[in-house]
Amino acid sequence: MSEIIVHICLCEDWKKAKGVGEYSPLSLEIQGFVHASRLEQVLQVANRFYSGRTDLCLLWIDQEQLTSSVKWEEADGEIFPHIYGAINLDAVIGIVPFQPDLDGIYRLIPEKK
Repeated sequence: MSEIIVHICLCEDWKKAKGVGEYSPLSLEIQGFVHASRLEQVLQVANRFYSGRTDLCLLWIDQEQLTSSVKWEEADGEIFPHIYGAINLDAVIGIVPFQPDLDGIYRLIPEKK
């Protein structure tokens, strides 16, 4: 299996995606790609952009199952996977709620289910 990449999303957006058959977040329309991370980058990204949010889920994505292309590109001195197109639902191999600690900081990544 290929490397698993992770996307942080609003749980409500994922519910909507299941109804339409693919996941297309606003970043795809605005920036032309879907942001994703390697597992070890998730906490850093979550604390930088989503601190305190309690309505998030992690999508665990198998790159080999994606119908859209993935490009590994530099951002803020690191290399991140960017998905250039919608995420087909069968590429998502796990979805877990993602909650911060009481102080709003993300410290643990839940196990893939």
